[in-house]
Amino acid sequence: MKSWKEICTLSLVHFMAYPEMQSGEGDFVSTIHQLGDLNFFGALEMGTINNPKARAAVLQIARQRNFKLAVGAQPLILGENLNLNASDLQTRLVARTKIKEGIDQAAEIGAGSFVILSGKDPGDDQRQQAYEFLEESILALADHARQYAIRIVLEVFDRAVDKKALVGPSVEAAPLARKIRLSYPEFGLLYDMGHMPLLNETPAQALALLQGLLAEVHLGNCVLTPGANAFGDKHPRFGFDGGMNSTPELVSFLEALLATGYLKENQASEDLPWVGFEIRPHGSETTAFILENIMETWNNAWEQVESRPQKY
Repeated sequence: MKSWKEICTLSLVHFMAYPEMQSGEGDFVSTIHQLGDLNFFGALEMGTINNPKARAAVLQIARQRNFKLAVGAQPLILGENLNLNASDLQTRLVARTKIKEGIDQAAEIGAGSFVILSGKDPGDDQRQQAYEFLEESILALADHARQYAIRIVLEVFDRAVDKKALVGPSVEAAPLARKIRLSYPEFGLLYDMGHMPLLNETPAQALALLQGLLAEVHLGNCVLTPGANAFGDKHPRFGFDGGMNSTPELVSFLEALLATGYLKENQASEDLPWVGFEIRPHGSETTAFILENIMETWNNAWEQVESRPQKY
């Protein structure tokens, strides 16, 4: 098999690796230089950057260091409790307006995609209507993003443990994505390995259902034991005490990505699929420590994938 650098682009969710910057303030340029020096990641997924001058500086330094950029609106949406599928129209309109402002800012840093999440799951009786409201909201955001050639991506979250989002199980996310693509073909889903145990799904099951619908995948970990440190969707590192994912689980996930065609050889080098790491420090851990954990776990997992005889 070819080197992973010829098969995928590794990205880093910047606002998770540097949680002190989730407020939208900080020395973004310095951190991008640090990440560029690693010669490991090819893309960064930024959060909110409050200052227009800082956004201009991020655009410049990302180009210098040859990073592709995306923006994740998760801190904005969760921090302001925005709900794109709320039953109340005014609540949905407020969410759309604020997220459109986030898209405007994403354009300033040259982002190619903008990642959102659905609102809370309203329960069985109202779920179908919530899906209709979500679809309507996504299409409104898509209309706004098209002027910048920015792609709207919907991340799949858990429904029962932590975020309790509408989207949601893969068996429901897939038909939603197909329906939205009828009007907005660029649309795609983001599936997170760290959310998979929270959804009680397996790599083969979930990735088969989502085949052809994925815009990106995330790699990460979670803790399922109530009361344990980092319980829920807190993005601990691989091998975290009580966590569900480490090197063996990453190997299985990568093999499923290859088997379902998300990762494959002979793809155009300028359009390699993104595989992102969404991991944050916990306790006394530092960003440098989790970056080492990411790189070591990835290299160990990829070496195992390369050495196995399966044909993809």
